[in-house]
Amino acid sequence: MMLDVDGVSLRFGGAKALSGVSFSVAESELFAIIGPNGAGKTSMFNCLSGVYRPQEGAIAFAGQSLLGRRPDAVAQLGIARMFQNIELFDNLSVLDNIKLGRHIHLRYSTLEAALRIGRARRQELLARRFAEDLIEFLNLQAVRSYPVGMLPYGVKKRVELGRALAMEPRLLLLDEPVAGMNVEETEDMARFILDIRAELGVTMIMVEHDMKLVMDLADRVLVLDFGRRIALGTPAEVQNDPAVLAAYLGEAGGASA
Repeated sequence: MMLDVDGVSLRFGGAKALSGVSFSVAESELFAIIGPNGAGKTSMFNCLSGVYRPQEGAIAFAGQSLLGRRPDAVAQLGIARMFQNIELFDNLSVLDNIKLGRHIHLRYSTLEAALRIGRARRQELLARRFAEDLIEFLNLQAVRSYPVGMLPYGVKKRVELGRALAMEPRLLLLDEPVAGMNVEETEDMARFILDIRAELGVTMIMVEHDMKLVMDLADRVLVLDFGRRIALGTPAEVQNDPAVLAAYLGEAGGASA
């Protein structure tokens, strides 16, 4: 398994955000985490990316523990995150925003950077080429030079995805990738997610409220409710699970469904 999460519990004072959650993700799998608001989905992503450190349990990525590692160290291991709230630089171009994702791969001195010589020149050229390839992959050629602040919301989300991919992750965390999108934008993002797995071979974990997207794309689905795991299985298994129906619809709604 690429990722193993074992008995993770996270508390904030007396409030439990996660309670003994366990799951694993295989190489090249598209894994989804769903649940009602407040179920612990974002808390789990924050544990995986090094923002939070759980009080109990273990998280191993490619055989290495993630516990106690800062977010930059987690990124160096090969985990990237596409954020729900767009975290781009509005005054920079699409190309420059995507190039920023290459920073973890750049290795040169301050002097080389100032004079644009040696390793700095070579690595910056490679970073630009890599970013240009992603721009083509995500169909952003027409806006490559535009300041991000001028772009529609759906295109900005694609740029956010491109910046995460620029890190060359082995594991990509997709935090509500289609939140706020219209139907056409959602369909485009779904296609890009499938292309990422098929053409780039990236393993993905997706947190998403759009159940149609989750059921269409995911190989397996983890369902959280009040920080607890209540179901784990294929989309078909999960959507017919009485505990899942109760969590989303309430006990009476779950029983009638």
